[in-house]
Amino acid sequence: MKISCITLFPEMFSPMQCSIIGRAQKNGILQFNTVQLRDFAINEYGQVDDTPYGGEAGMVLRPEPLSRAIDFCGEGFRIFLAADGIPFTQKIAGDLSQKEHLILVCGHYKGIDERVRESRIDMSLSIGDFVVSGGELPAMLLTDSVVRLLPNVLGDSESGDTDSFSSGVQNGLGWAVWTKPQEFEGMRVPEILLSGHHKKIREWQLEQARERTKRIRPELLR
Repeated sequence: MKISCITLFPEMFSPMQCSIIGRAQKNGILQFNTVQLRDFAINEYGQVDDTPYGGEAGMVLRPEPLSRAIDFCGEGFRIFLAADGIPFTQKIAGDLSQKEHLILVCGHYKGIDERVRESRIDMSLSIGDFVVSGGELPAMLLTDSVVRLLPNVLGDSESGDTDSFSSGVQNGLGWAVWTKPQEFEGMRVPEILLSGHHKKIREWQLEQARERTKRIRPELLR
């Protein structure tokens, strides 16, 4: 998979060299690159934004630099990270993991000119009902969520099958987990997990997942 990220702050993407995403790049599974929006500025001063029509405060990314940067990236599925986008979900992450090339557009200031959204954006995505300063952090979250679903990225492919929002937990929240030692500060690991009866363990875990989902995110059960 190839992911191209259009941004004013490519230095923010240093975490992409770490952990699972970093290994995916070293193993040739992922090709991740940033595209500096100022390389497509309208003048020698590096201008890429301007004041919005209508008189409100703030600045808006101009259409000329942004459209040129998107076109420079070539063919791909173009995503704008925006607070007013569709809520990003595990299902969308799965769908995006099937794409060959994702082009992520990181907005800044008040956002991007609406004409670019109409002409060059395939999907606008939001990572939650809150606002951050730019699309860089959302782009990194999306990248991590999508890339870990690619074949051979996780050390054990089955470990993702029971993550929260996966089919292994009926698209709800995952169950609680324990590790050694068997007792810590007077609290013991549930006996069922020590029984060695895999079928009963899985049934118990699924029930625990349903109860946790019902308590914390009941809307998922609908």
